[in-house]
Amino acid sequence: MEIKVKPSRPNVQLLSANNPQPQHRMKTLNCYVLLFCWKAICCNSCQLTNITIAVEREECEFCITVNATWCSGYCFTRDPVYKYPPVSSVQQTCTFKEVVYETVKIPGCGDHPESFYSYPVATECHCETCDTDSTDCTVRGLGPSYCSFSQNGSNQ
Repeated sequence: MEIKVKPSRPNVQLLSANNPQPQHRMKTLNCYVLLFCWKAICCNSCQLTNITIAVEREECEFCITVNATWCSGYCFTRDPVYKYPPVSSVQQTCTFKEVVYETVKIPGCGDHPESFYSYPVATECHCETCDTDSTDCTVRGLGPSYCSFSQNGSNQ
């Protein structure tokens, strides 16, 4: 009696014209990965962001916080390793393209004109060279939540 052993073959899905689904999934995955990399590397993420800022008037000795929108994110920029004096390197920053001003009344001032405070609210953002005439271009300022007075009107 002769026994014949049939070699077993694992159940493997072959990539062929008869079975295009694995290839299709791989192409779709590659497209998503390329799109993600392109968005992360080539595109700016400069956009409107909700922030809370402190608003105060010295005359009123009172501080309140208000919600506003401002620009936040990063812009594509280059910083050369070797600095040559004749060639200046201009850095781009995420800044406002357009602003509107909103006004709030600060408590504790009565009905005097100084009881009203107007503050800028960004409505559109873009990447541009920092304009020192209208923007604080320092690495770190006081921050939007800094207040000289507490919300109950006493010095901090």
